[in-house]
Amino acid sequence: MVQKSRAKRGRPRAYVPEDALSRVMDVFWDNGFAATSLDDLSAATGMNRPSLYAAFGDKRALYRKALDAYRALSRIQMKDALAPERPLREALARFYEIAISIYSSTGEKGARGCFAIGTALTEATTDSEIRAELAQSLHRLDETLDARIRLGQQRGEFDADANPAQLGQIASAMLYLLAIQARAGETHKTLRSTMDAALDTIFASTNTSKRKPSR
Repeated sequence: MVQKSRAKRGRPRAYVPEDALSRVMDVFWDNGFAATSLDDLSAATGMNRPSLYAAFGDKRALYRKALDAYRALSRIQMKDALAPERPLREALARFYEIAISIYSSTGEKGARGCFAIGTALTEATTDSEIRAELAQSLHRLDETLDARIRLGQQRGEFDADANPAQLGQIASAMLYLLAIQARAGETHKTLRSTMDAALDTIFASTNTSKRKPSR
């Protein structure tokens, strides 16, 4: 049993943390960290500065929380896309399709690309903690794709002499290219063409290169 705590005095919390953080992420995603002001964040969340500080901390803390939330959501989506029950090519196609959908989402200033690539890269030059977190995310992605490709290799979807680690790095690099292209305003057709080129490149050394999932 959980004992009910005595109600605290004062005004009740007038915001939903998840919703407020989502709005914070939107502002940073559109403007980047440096160009986002506390007034921008206050206007987006409907919270004044003291309330923002009390709930989340300063601007840097707000950004870090938004980045953590984005990374957590990305891990969930990646796990779903790369589910082991899917054939490898179908799983990778789903992985890229989800990314294209996210990267093509339109904010106030056009397609956003990847939140981490679009915002953390610039901050990583002066913020060692963000640089370390970004590097960790990139390494985790390489390792995840390496493991998924290795599973496909074990199932005969890749030649036995293929190098899953190298192919995982190629798969990661193609994802970053999609993020950059989307941010640069490339069309959905171009992004899909990049996705197809990525899959063909990854599967080029196998006889499965022609096996494309139905769409």
